[in-house]
Amino acid sequence: MSDIKSIAKLAKEASYKLASISTDVKNSALETIAMKLEENTSLIFEANAKDLQEAKQLVEKGEITAATYARLKLDENKLRDMIQGIRDVKNLPDPVNRKLWAMKLDDGLDLYKVSCPIGVIGVIFEARPDVIAQISALAIKSSNAVILKGGKESINTNITIFELIVEALAQVDEFPTNAINQIFNREDVARMLEMDEYIDLIIPRGGNALVKYIKANTKIAVLGHADGICHIYVDKMADWEKSIPIIIDAKTQYPSACNAVETVLIHKSIAAEYLPVLMSELKKAGVKVRGCGQVCLAYPDVIPAQCDWSYEHSDLVIAIKIVENALEAIHHINTYGSGHTDCIITEDKDVADTFMDLVDSAGVYCNASTRFADGFRYGFGAEVGISTNKTHARGPVGLEGLTIYKYKLFGNGQIVGDYVKGIKTFKHEQIEC
Repeated sequence: MSDIKSIAKLAKEASYKLASISTDVKNSALETIAMKLEENTSLIFEANAKDLQEAKQLVEKGEITAATYARLKLDENKLRDMIQGIRDVKNLPDPVNRKLWAMKLDDGLDLYKVSCPIGVIGVIFEARPDVIAQISALAIKSSNAVILKGGKESINTNITIFELIVEALAQVDEFPTNAINQIFNREDVARMLEMDEYIDLIIPRGGNALVKYIKANTKIAVLGHADGICHIYVDKMADWEKSIPIIIDAKTQYPSACNAVETVLIHKSIAAEYLPVLMSELKKAGVKVRGCGQVCLAYPDVIPAQCDWSYEHSDLVIAIKIVENALEAIHHINTYGSGHTDCIITEDKDVADTFMDLVDSAGVYCNASTRFADGFRYGFGAEVGISTNKTHARGPVGLEGLTIYKYKLFGNGQIVGDYVKGIKTFKHEQIEC
């Protein structure tokens, strides 16, 4: 038996045990992990410093981007948020064994729809070392086993955090071993994608190439997003004082994030006056602009954006296009967007409602930065990723997205034959959970 197959099989066995452990045990595990990480911050920063030193050389060689390097860095704020995220997950309601719906089929024959864990989840992510703690916390609270594969750029940090988590879990009575697992290389990933017998869901967190590779090479269900092509449409009824800070925040607060804005669409009736104001603020913020023909005509130094409408810059670069109206903005977003997060800035409620109804994205905002698309900010405690899928889970995926459901039927000797023959009839009365 190969190592990865052994890991997957043991994780599957752990998932069966996880399905029945109590909320108290799970919460104890989460608090123990949070304390263990707090007690070993210097160890974590030391490991991260090694990764940063090695990654800096990779940037100089052109093997990784500056944006990847930025995602790799684990500073005091990120570590604090990572640990707080674990405690936030601990304080959330247990998502498992919740009665979602109930139906009385007949006297003494009651059907319940009940939430349950998915089972074993494989998570493949790039650069972000804080992801290990986030996903482990969510997996524990949702009673799922997990197999983690981080990027090679953050291997020292990943190993350190993983080992601290495992040490913490070993201190918790009744918590099964092999619930949290780690693999390290591409060969392991390729083998993991073949393990549909043991693994129930794959979540890739990374660039377009990674997600496409995963989807093309596995029979296992895949949850995630390939791109983060996010838009902000500035309507003719926009409040300019709101719009400029929103756009600057959405582009510059963390430009390499998947929820950073990539394209700004401006209503033609305000473009002549609004564009100079926006261009000035973008320049102050160090943002480079790509533009449509009208923008390039007004600003000859702006590079044309014909190829940039569906390109994720993940950097201080933004594309700007002038549109006829909200409907053209909606059409542009649905054509070039990735279904991630898109925003309208307007004081016209009817236009806002139309935009939010017709834009086909996981997150549709009005008068707020696209950077709010995040499980922690949504109050999920943390997230395993952001999904643009149309089934099961969409948007930031927290605890609820890591559960599925089963139907539990409680009877007293009933048989289908009696109902087929007309001896008995169904009542189908909805009952309270």
